[in-house]
Amino acid sequence: MVGKYRADHQWTSVNKTLREIRKLQDDRRYRDGREAFFIEGVRNFVQASDNNFDWVVIVYSEKLLVVPLARKLVRQIRRKGVPTVRISPEKFRSISQMKRASGVCAIVRQKWTDLISTKPDTGLCWVILGHVRFPGNFGTLIRTSEAIGGAGFILLDRGVDPFAPVTVRATMGALFRQQFIRTTYRTLRDWLCQHDGHVIGASPDGISSFHQYNFPPKTLLFLGEERQGLTSQQRLMCDAIVQIPMVGLADSLNLGVAGSLLMYEVFRGRNG
Repeated sequence: MVGKYRADHQWTSVNKTLREIRKLQDDRRYRDGREAFFIEGVRNFVQASDNNFDWVVIVYSEKLLVVPLARKLVRQIRRKGVPTVRISPEKFRSISQMKRASGVCAIVRQKWTDLISTKPDTGLCWVILGHVRFPGNFGTLIRTSEAIGGAGFILLDRGVDPFAPVTVRATMGALFRQQFIRTTYRTLRDWLCQHDGHVIGASPDGISSFHQYNFPPKTLLFLGEERQGLTSQQRLMCDAIVQIPMVGLADSLNLGVAGSLLMYEVFRGRNG
């Protein structure tokens, strides 16, 4: 397993820097080993700065980066001693995953919250996930959670990666304002018992419509994997299971849609 970036890591070679970025984009094990991830675009760049994420290196193209705020921010961060690498528009486009290259990207350190240091009543609610098949769905959930004032996500084992490039792009910058916790089923059960957290799952065979359920103050929404739904182990952790009514022929909803509906129902219940 590759190690974390050292403070004295050298970024003098443009080609080595670009190879490093491609590894972070393509290889989750490499991202986890480095404890870092790749961001691109002015919105993500500004949000990472505003929310005090730690920079590893900033890469930019003088010709492509035309937004004055971002150009100023690059200069400010460089004066603080953060490594910056200037590259040509062609080289920037070779690593860009956006339809239109923004001219600024960076390698940023991952930020995790320790489960023991937080409580179920932090924010409007938490979302628990064991596995997500499509990273874009996770990005949608992150964006919705930030919109309703949710605390963030509790991720069980290693089935979900919040720092996958597709997920990061889908959040539209919301990722930087959410907390992420990685833990085990056993540790989560102990924590829930200690803090009296209420886990609410969602399934077509739920006891009542989510519109009719009174979500308690310490709500944690447990969302199952897109195709299989909640497993038997996950159901055992739920205090209640609700359903989202469907009158058409569809027998399930997209995970991003279903999770967003539930989060907004919690929001509606708290805000009248």
